[in-house]
Amino acid sequence: MRIVMVGSGYVGLVSGACMADFGHDVTCVDKSEEKINALEAGKVPIFEPGLEAIIRQNRGAGRLGFSKELAAPVAAADVVFIAVGTPSRRGDGHADLSYVYAAAREIAEAVSGFTVVVTKSTVPVGTGDEIERIFREEFPGKDIAVVSNPEFLREGAAITDFKRPDRIVIGTEEPRAIEVMREVYRPLYLNEAPLYFCERRTSELIKYAANAFLAMKISFINEIADLCEQLGADVQKVAKGIGMDKRIGDKFLHAGPGYGGSCFPKDTLALVKTAQDFGSPLRLIETTVAINDNRKRAMGRKVIAACGGNVRGKKVAILGLTFKPNTDDMRDAPSITVIQALLDGGAIVHAYDPEGMEAAREMLGAVVYGGDPYEIAENADAVVIVTEWDEFRALDFKRLKLSMNEPVVVDLRNIYPASEVSKHGFSYFSVGKKG
Repeated sequence: MRIVMVGSGYVGLVSGACMADFGHDVTCVDKSEEKINALEAGKVPIFEPGLEAIIRQNRGAGRLGFSKELAAPVAAADVVFIAVGTPSRRGDGHADLSYVYAAAREIAEAVSGFTVVVTKSTVPVGTGDEIERIFREEFPGKDIAVVSNPEFLREGAAITDFKRPDRIVIGTEEPRAIEVMREVYRPLYLNEAPLYFCERRTSELIKYAANAFLAMKISFINEIADLCEQLGADVQKVAKGIGMDKRIGDKFLHAGPGYGGSCFPKDTLALVKTAQDFGSPLRLIETTVAINDNRKRAMGRKVIAACGGNVRGKKVAILGLTFKPNTDDMRDAPSITVIQALLDGGAIVHAYDPEGMEAAREMLGAVVYGGDPYEIAENADAVVIVTEWDEFRALDFKRLKLSMNEPVVVDLRNIYPASEVSKHGFSYFSVGKKG
């Protein structure tokens, strides 16, 4: 099929590349000349394991192209996906849909013949209805079906998630659109990926409800972690014990410094605002948002307490900046709040991250960046593990202790047993455990 992906950010680029890998003819469109020029030159603007190889392979096979212009690719397309950003709107927290509606109007102007227009972007309930109204009233002669098809990609595992999904949610009741969407995802038939067809509004809400529930699990286990510290229990063992219950499951039960990234913070807030507007407040999600905001600040205070309650003039080494490993995404990363608390307290902050330092430089203030964990730990008064990158899981603690000013490790991801670190003479602080 001939597919156009409008928006070549994280969702659009991963989805477009994977669809090309299925054998579809895909064009990824973006208004950013810099981004398109980079992609045409073989430079991938985001870090996602496996993505660069898929793009290179399908570019070579002639199935994947990039364009700054929308009209010509859309005119020839069977399906057009809208994958533009929906950031939180300044002032009220609602999703900013200006990019979605602008893309929809440009698409409508360019379509030729029956075309399925699909919202891949995360959008509030009723967005598809508004797009359909725009098409019907502003472009009455165009034959367009509007479909919702939310993405469920985890950064760092997006290729696997796209090719082996738990489910593919498709919101439409239009028979022609149903057949087209079946054809788009037909290559996943051998993987037995279930296609779940439902009403468009239901599809839009599924995305928000799923993210809100996962965010709630994270905030839940973080509050349990705080209780564990007071009671002398072990949050990792609690999480394992409750996660063995199939009704609960073991995913998203890892205590830490709070959730971040491109989805959970903005999607939980947007869902809260939508629910309030319709007079049906989601108090659990409102509390989840508040817990997570407080969590990040509390982790900053935890590091300061581990340093004796005062970090003025002390050097603190931060390991990991991105909101999770295997991505370069710094959006709403817990490290931002933790580092700001340290800087406010007068600390000298050095940091290292395998992929996130370029983006961090644009977000953070007076932070010194280094080339590896040992470089930034030299003469440090504490080492703080904020993101659980694999290369931090086998640190040479003998080497660290010899170079540090004070042997203090704060492990905000619980990637080490206390005994493993303490035996080298370190004061070790973790999350959700006594001591």
